[in-house]
Amino acid sequence: MEWSDEAIVLTARRHGESAAIVTLLTPEHGRHAGLVPGGAGKRARGLYEPGNRVLATWKARLEEHLGHFACELAEPVAAQLLDEPLRLAALAAAAAVAEAALPEREPHPRAYEGMRALIAVLTAAEHAVTDWAAAYARWELDLLAELGFGLDLRECAATGRNDQLIYVSPKTGRAVSAAAGEPYRERLLALPGFLLGRAAADLPQILAALTLTGHFLARDVFAHGPHPTVGEPAARGRLIDRLRREGA
Repeated sequence: MEWSDEAIVLTARRHGESAAIVTLLTPEHGRHAGLVPGGAGKRARGLYEPGNRVLATWKARLEEHLGHFACELAEPVAAQLLDEPLRLAALAAAAAVAEAALPEREPHPRAYEGMRALIAVLTAAEHAVTDWAAAYARWELDLLAELGFGLDLRECAATGRNDQLIYVSPKTGRAVSAAAGEPYRERLLALPGFLLGRAAADLPQILAALTLTGHFLARDVFAHGPHPTVGEPAARGRLIDRLRREGA
Protein backbone atom coordinates (compact mmCIF):
# COMPACT_ATOMS: atom_id res chain seq x y z
CA MET A 1 0.00 0.00 0.00
CA GLU A 2 1.26 3.48 -0.86
CA TRP A 3 -0.12 6.97 -1.28
CA SER A 4 1.18 10.54 -1.51
CA ASP A 5 -0.64 13.68 -0.40
CA GLU A 6 -0.05 17.20 0.87
CA ALA A 7 -0.47 17.49 4.63
CA ILE A 8 -0.34 19.59 7.78
CA VAL A 9 1.60 18.24 10.77
CA LEU A 10 -0.60 17.79 13.84
CA THR A 11 1.63 15.91 16.29
CA ALA A 12 4.99 14.14 16.47
CA ARG A 13 5.61 11.82 19.43
CA ARG A 14 8.93 10.18 20.15
CA HIS A 15 8.98 6.41 19.60
CA GLY A 16 12.05 4.60 20.82
CA GLU A 17 15.44 6.29 20.65
CA SER A 18 15.10 8.40 17.52
CA ALA A 19 11.88 7.50 15.68
CA ALA A 20 8.61 9.43 15.92
CA ILE A 21 4.98 8.61 15.36
CA VAL A 22 3.73 11.53 13.30
CA THR A 23 0.08 12.44 12.78
CA LEU A 24 -0.79 14.44 9.68
CA LEU A 25 -3.97 16.05 8.38
CA THR A 26 -4.39 15.42 4.66
CA PRO A 27 -7.17 16.40 2.22
CA GLU A 28 -7.57 12.93 0.69
CA HIS A 29 -6.71 10.57 3.58
CA GLY A 30 -7.89 12.54 6.61
CA ARG A 31 -6.06 12.43 9.91
CA HIS A 32 -3.42 9.77 9.41
CA ALA A 33 -0.55 8.51 11.57
CA GLY A 34 2.69 6.85 10.52
CA LEU A 35 6.13 5.97 11.84
CA VAL A 36 9.07 8.17 10.81
CA PRO A 37 12.47 6.55 11.45
CA GLY A 38 14.77 9.29 12.72
CA GLY A 39 11.78 11.62 13.11
CA ALA A 40 12.84 12.64 16.63
CA GLY A 41 16.46 13.25 15.64
CA LYS A 42 18.09 16.67 15.30
CA ARG A 43 17.90 16.74 11.51
CA ALA A 44 14.17 16.02 11.33
CA ARG A 45 12.96 17.77 14.46
CA GLY A 46 12.14 21.08 12.76
CA LEU A 47 10.30 19.31 9.94
CA TYR A 48 7.62 17.80 12.18
CA GLU A 49 6.58 20.89 14.13
CA PRO A 50 2.78 21.23 14.48
CA GLY A 51 1.34 23.40 11.73
CA ASN A 52 4.10 22.81 9.18
CA ARG A 53 2.93 21.94 5.68
CA VAL A 54 4.61 18.90 4.13
CA LEU A 55 4.43 16.63 1.11
CA ALA A 56 3.98 13.13 2.53
CA THR A 57 4.30 9.60 1.20
CA TRP A 58 2.89 6.74 3.29
CA LYS A 59 3.82 3.10 2.77
CA ALA A 60 2.68 -0.09 4.49
CA ARG A 61 2.36 -3.76 3.62
CA LEU A 62 -1.33 -3.79 4.56
CA GLU A 63 -3.80 -0.90 4.72
CA GLU A 64 -4.56 -1.48 8.43
CA HIS A 65 -0.86 -1.25 9.43
CA LEU A 66 0.63 1.88 11.00
CA GLY A 67 3.01 2.25 8.06
CA HIS A 68 5.88 4.67 7.48
CA PHE A 69 5.92 8.31 6.41
CA ALA A 70 8.55 10.05 4.30
CA CYS A 71 7.98 13.80 4.20
CA GLU A 72 9.35 16.89 2.47
CA LEU A 73 8.87 20.35 3.91
CA ALA A 74 6.52 22.50 1.82
CA GLU A 75 6.11 25.47 4.18
CA PRO A 76 7.86 26.00 7.56
CA VAL A 77 4.82 27.54 9.22
CA ALA A 78 6.00 27.08 12.82
CA ALA A 79 9.36 28.76 12.08
CA GLN A 80 7.55 31.79 10.63
CA LEU A 81 5.85 32.33 14.01
CA LEU A 82 8.80 31.88 16.35
CA ASP A 83 8.79 35.60 17.15
CA GLU A 84 4.98 35.63 17.55
CA PRO A 85 4.28 33.48 20.63
CA LEU A 86 0.56 34.27 20.72
CA ARG A 87 0.05 33.27 17.09
CA LEU A 88 2.21 30.19 17.68
CA ALA A 89 -0.07 29.26 20.58
CA ALA A 90 -3.07 29.52 18.23
CA LEU A 91 -1.33 27.26 15.71
CA ALA A 92 -0.58 24.70 18.43
CA ALA A 93 -4.18 24.87 19.65
CA ALA A 94 -5.59 24.31 16.16
CA ALA A 95 -3.31 21.30 15.62
CA ALA A 96 -4.28 19.83 19.01
CA VAL A 97 -8.00 20.37 18.44
CA ALA A 98 -7.85 18.79 14.98
CA GLU A 99 -5.89 15.82 16.33
CA ALA A 100 -8.40 15.30 19.15
CA ALA A 101 -11.53 15.85 17.06
CA LEU A 102 -11.07 14.29 13.64
CA PRO A 103 -11.59 10.54 13.12
CA GLU A 104 -8.58 8.62 11.88
CA ARG A 105 -8.25 7.90 8.14
CA GLU A 106 -11.60 9.53 7.30
CA PRO A 107 -11.28 12.25 4.63
CA HIS A 108 -12.48 15.69 5.71
CA PRO A 109 -11.26 18.01 2.94
CA ARG A 110 -13.30 20.90 4.35
CA ALA A 111 -11.44 20.59 7.66
CA TYR A 112 -8.11 20.51 5.82
CA GLU A 113 -8.92 23.58 3.72
CA GLY A 114 -10.24 25.37 6.80
CA MET A 115 -6.97 24.76 8.61
CA ARG A 116 -4.96 25.94 5.60
CA ALA A 117 -7.02 29.13 5.54
CA LEU A 118 -6.45 29.65 9.27
CA ILE A 119 -2.70 29.17 8.81
CA ALA A 120 -2.73 31.81 6.05
CA VAL A 121 -4.33 34.30 8.45
CA LEU A 122 -1.93 33.42 11.28
CA THR A 123 1.13 33.94 9.09
CA ALA A 124 -0.07 37.23 7.53
CA ALA A 125 1.80 39.99 9.36
CA GLU A 126 -0.83 42.64 8.65
CA HIS A 127 -3.52 40.93 10.74
CA ALA A 128 -4.09 42.23 14.27
CA VAL A 129 -4.69 39.85 17.17
CA THR A 130 -8.45 40.33 16.90
CA ASP A 131 -8.34 39.37 13.19
CA TRP A 132 -6.59 36.04 13.58
CA ALA A 133 -8.21 35.18 16.93
CA ALA A 134 -11.65 35.74 15.39
CA ALA A 135 -10.59 33.54 12.45
CA TYR A 136 -9.57 30.85 14.94
CA ALA A 137 -12.99 31.00 16.66
CA ARG A 138 -14.76 30.74 13.28
CA TRP A 139 -12.53 27.77 12.42
CA GLU A 140 -13.71 25.91 15.52
CA LEU A 141 -17.33 26.74 14.63
CA ASP A 142 -16.78 25.38 11.12
CA LEU A 143 -15.08 22.25 12.49
CA LEU A 144 -18.19 21.52 14.58
CA ALA A 145 -20.31 21.78 11.42
CA GLU A 146 -17.94 19.53 9.47
CA LEU A 147 -18.25 16.86 12.16
CA GLY A 148 -22.05 17.02 12.14
CA PHE A 149 -22.52 19.19 15.23
CA GLY A 150 -23.08 22.56 13.61
CA LEU A 151 -24.87 25.28 15.56
CA ASP A 152 -28.09 26.74 14.16
CA LEU A 153 -27.59 30.49 14.43
CA ARG A 154 -30.02 31.54 11.68
CA GLU A 155 -33.05 32.41 13.82
CA CYS A 156 -34.42 32.35 17.35
CA ALA A 157 -35.42 28.86 18.44
CA ALA A 158 -38.43 30.29 20.33
CA THR A 159 -39.77 32.99 17.98
CA GLY A 160 -38.36 32.20 14.53
CA ARG A 161 -37.13 35.81 14.21
CA ASN A 162 -33.55 36.60 13.19
CA ASP A 163 -33.05 39.87 15.06
CA GLN A 164 -31.47 40.46 18.49
CA LEU A 165 -29.85 37.03 18.53
CA ILE A 166 -27.54 37.20 21.56
CA TYR A 167 -27.77 33.74 23.15
CA VAL A 168 -27.31 30.07 22.25
CA SER A 169 -29.01 27.18 24.01
CA PRO A 170 -26.33 24.92 25.54
CA LYS A 171 -28.63 21.93 24.97
CA THR A 172 -29.76 22.39 21.37
CA GLY A 173 -27.09 24.67 19.87
CA ARG A 174 -29.81 26.97 18.51
CA ALA A 175 -29.81 30.76 18.71
CA VAL A 176 -32.12 32.57 21.14
CA SER A 177 -33.17 36.22 20.97
CA ALA A 178 -32.69 38.74 23.76
CA ALA A 179 -36.40 38.84 24.64
CA ALA A 180 -37.00 35.09 24.53
CA GLY A 181 -33.83 34.33 26.45
CA GLU A 182 -34.15 36.94 29.18
CA PRO A 183 -35.84 34.63 31.75
CA TYR A 184 -33.12 32.00 31.19
CA ARG A 185 -30.08 34.17 30.54
CA GLU A 186 -28.03 32.65 33.38
CA ARG A 187 -28.31 29.24 31.70
CA LEU A 188 -27.64 30.35 28.13
CA LEU A 189 -24.36 30.84 26.28
CA ALA A 190 -23.47 34.22 24.80
CA LEU A 191 -23.63 34.57 21.01
CA PRO A 192 -21.04 37.18 19.91
CA GLY A 193 -22.26 39.37 17.08
CA PHE A 194 -19.13 38.87 14.95
CA LEU A 195 -20.07 35.20 14.42
CA LEU A 196 -23.19 36.49 12.65
CA GLY A 197 -21.28 39.17 10.72
CA ARG A 198 -23.13 41.87 12.66
CA ALA A 199 -20.31 43.39 14.69
CA ALA A 200 -16.54 43.80 14.74
CA ALA A 201 -14.70 41.30 16.90
CA ASP A 202 -12.93 42.36 20.08
CA LEU A 203 -11.13 40.15 22.60
CA PRO A 204 -14.06 39.81 25.07
CA GLN A 205 -16.32 38.71 22.20
CA ILE A 206 -13.67 36.31 20.90
CA LEU A 207 -13.30 34.75 24.36
CA ALA A 208 -17.10 34.40 24.53
CA ALA A 209 -17.03 32.69 21.12
CA LEU A 210 -14.37 30.25 22.36
CA THR A 211 -16.51 29.51 25.42
CA LEU A 212 -19.39 28.77 23.04
CA THR A 213 -17.44 26.49 20.70
CA GLY A 214 -15.59 24.93 23.63
CA HIS A 215 -18.87 23.84 25.24
CA PHE A 216 -19.99 21.92 22.16
CA LEU A 217 -16.54 20.58 21.32
CA ALA A 218 -16.20 19.16 24.84
CA ARG A 219 -19.71 17.69 24.92
CA ASP A 220 -20.11 16.39 21.38
CA VAL A 221 -16.59 15.86 20.05
CA PHE A 222 -13.76 15.45 22.55
CA ALA A 223 -15.69 13.10 24.83
CA HIS A 224 -16.45 10.76 21.90
CA GLY A 225 -13.48 11.38 19.59
CA PRO A 226 -10.53 9.21 18.63
CA HIS A 227 -8.83 9.96 21.98
CA PRO A 228 -11.75 10.51 24.39
CA THR A 229 -10.91 13.17 26.95
CA VAL A 230 -12.69 15.18 29.58
CA GLY A 231 -12.54 18.85 28.64
CA GLU A 232 -10.28 20.33 26.00
CA PRO A 233 -6.71 19.74 24.75
CA ALA A 234 -4.17 21.52 26.94
CA ALA A 235 -2.93 23.66 24.02
CA ARG A 236 -6.42 25.13 23.58
CA GLY A 237 -6.58 26.05 27.26
CA ARG A 238 -3.18 27.73 27.04
CA LEU A 239 -4.31 29.81 24.07
CA ILE A 240 -7.39 31.00 25.92
CA ASP A 241 -5.32 31.90 28.99
CA ARG A 242 -2.94 33.94 26.84
CA LEU A 243 -5.81 35.74 25.09
CA ARG A 244 -7.30 36.63 28.49
CA ARG A 245 -3.97 38.09 29.59
CA GLU A 246 -3.70 39.96 26.28
CA GLY A 247 -7.08 41.57 26.89
CA ALA A 248 -6.53 42.35 30.58
